Amino acid sequence: MAPKVLVVLTSHDKLGETGHPTGWYLPEFAHPHEVLHDKVSLTIASPNGGEAPLDPSSVKASESDELSQKFLKEQKALWTNTHKLADILPRADEFDALFYVGGHGPMFDLTNDPTSLALIQTFAAANKPVAAVCHGPCVLLNAKAPSGVPLISGVGVTGFSNEEEDAVNLSAAMPFMLETELGRVTGGKLPRLGGEMVVVGKAAGTGSTIITGQNPGSATGVGKAILKALGFASIQKAQSDSYW
Repeated sequence: MAPKVLVVLTSHDKLGETGHPTGWYLPEFAHPHEVLHDKVSLTIASPNGGEAPLDPSSVKASESDELSQKFLKEQKALWTNTHKLADILPRADEFDALFYVGGHGPMFDLTNDPTSLALIQTFAAANKPVAAVCHGPCVLLNAKAPSGVPLISGVGVTGFSNEEEDAVNLSAAMPFMLETELGRVTGGKLPRLGGEMVVVGKAAGTGSTIITGQNPGSATGVGKAILKALGFASIQKAQSDSYW
C-alpha cells in the first residue's frame, strides 16, 4: 500500500490590511505534487475546508512554468474541495507524512491555528516527517515537542528570507518576518539563506524529520526529501550541501 501524505493549504485570502488577494502559492504545490503523486496517496486539507484560495499573483508569476500551468488546468479538484483540518486531526494516525504548502496566506492563519499545531505535534510525537516550503515553515514556530520545548529549538530550518520579502515589497504587509522568527525559535540555527535550498533535520526531543524549503524554487526538492524520508531510496541526492 502506498504511503499517505497529508497536504495542508491555507484558508486565508487577504494580504494583511492591504485588501489584496493572497492564499497558497501555485508552484509550491504543483512541483511537489509532480514528485509525489504517482508514489504516494495525497489527501488535501485546510483550516476551513472547501476551496482553499490560490494566490492569483502566483498564477501570473508562473505563466512560463509549464508544469504549474498544467497542474492549474488539470488538478483544480485538489484545492476546491479540501477536507477541514478539524475533521482530519482524529485520523492523523492514518497518514505517514505531513506537508505544508507556502504562500503568504499561512502567515496569517496557520501560524497560530490550534488544530494545525495539534496535528504537527501529533506527527512529531509519532516520529513522522513534517515538511513545509517557503512561508510554510511559519507553521513550525509555535509547535512544541512532547517535552514542551519548541519543536524546532536547535534545529536547522529554512524559509522565505527577509531579503526576499523586501525584494517583493511585502515586508510591511506581513504580521512578522519569517526569517527573524525562525532564527529566534531555533536559536539561530538558520543556514545562510540564498537561492534554492532544502534543509532536513530532526525535531527537538523526537525522531521526526523536519523538512523545510526556502522559496518556490525549492519546492521540487522538498517533494524529493519527503519521498526520501518515507524510504524511497532511489531518489537522487541534490547538489546543495544543505540538502538531506
